Amino acid sequence: MQTEVITVKTGSRPVVRDITDEASRFVAGLGDGLLHVFVPHATAGVAIIETGAGSDDDLLRALDDVLPADNRWQHRHGSPGHGRDHVMPAFVAPYATLPVIGGRIALGTWQSVCLVDPNGDNATRQVRFSFLSG
Repeated sequence: MQTEVITVKTGSRPVVRDITDEASRFVAGLGDGLLHVFVPHATAGVAIIETGAGSDDDLLRALDDVLPADNRWQHRHGSPGHGRDHVMPAFVAPYATLPVIGGRIALGTWQSVCLVDPNGDNATRQVRFSFLSG
């Protein structure tokens, strides 16, 4: 297995950050196999979605609707409503596994690999790419 960790700056507000280019560079020339993308954080996830046409903002809005950033949460450190950030990975998993064919991620036409980070308290995230050869 080959593996690499990248650092992604996400800033101080909720964000959906496209990391497809970074993932594509990692698997370039590696042949056929599986790419596993993992974020080792309790308040972030990985989504395979369309970006740039509003879906990324829609995802953040949907998370706000389902998981409001208010004081209903038992987990209460950090910014107000931060407890919801710890629940979010149950809805947007902290990992995704994707097929790689000929050194290219086999994504659909409009699909992107995205880091989903609702936690403005942590402006820098780590993402681990792992490749298992087929």
